Amino acid sequence: MIICLDVGNTNIKYAVFDGEQLLLSFRVATEHKRTSDEYGEQLVSILKNNNLCLSDVKGGIISSVVPSLDYTLERMCKIYLGFTPLTVAPGLKTGLNLKVDDAKEVGADRVVSTLSAVRKYGAPLIVIDFGTATTFNVADSNGTFIGGVIAPGIKGSLDSLVNGTAKLPRVEIERPSSVLGKNTVTNMQAGIVFGFSGLVEYIVKKIKKEMKCDDVKVIATGGFSEVIAKETGCIDTVDKFLTLEGLKYLYYLNNTEA
Repeated sequence: MIICLDVGNTNIKYAVFDGEQLLLSFRVATEHKRTSDEYGEQLVSILKNNNLCLSDVKGGIISSVVPSLDYTLERMCKIYLGFTPLTVAPGLKTGLNLKVDDAKEVGADRVVSTLSAVRKYGAPLIVIDFGTATTFNVADSNGTFIGGVIAPGIKGSLDSLVNGTAKLPRVEIERPSSVLGKNTVTNMQAGIVFGFSGLVEYIVKKIKKEMKCDDVKVIATGGFSEVIAKETGCIDTVDKFLTLEGLKYLYYLNNTEA
């Protein structure tokens, strides 16, 4: 078995694979002050509760956009799992060409999700990741990463709205029955859900126009992908495990003995 960690600013997503089979996936909150022992004890408990044996995990890989946690999670793997994990960083073989000004600036999560989508769905394509930020990652017909867009995240935008006003409440991010809200909660829900749906449709339209190609697949992933996909006609597929499956592929690509 192998373990894959996708470390984001809000959540850390874990997946345990046995060969190609996904045995378990779960997410925990990203806590910058948590120690390697605290993360380790949490992992041990979750694996045990799902009847998975710690000693059966023989390798792993980490994709992280939170540099302050890199050492903590690598140390956790060494202490609790007995191996040093691979990390998605310059020098790791990916097979994905990046045609950008500085390849080192491209987040590991964007590399992995784009690579995974190209392998799974073909190219050209746009991968939209609804995470802490909303990222649009674009691959041309050759499967080359050619750039993208970084926009505010849905939850962060809502948090900013609530924290910056005295009377607006915290609300669930879900579709209201009408764009014309009749109370404060539905007014806010309409602004978030329909507002981000419009953002997605317009940016996708602009990307396709600049690529001079309408036949571009659009794949959505991340926490709020399903909410937005239901409101737009431009998203072809929602794939919640896109990044974790990409990490699995990269592990086996770089570890031929596995």
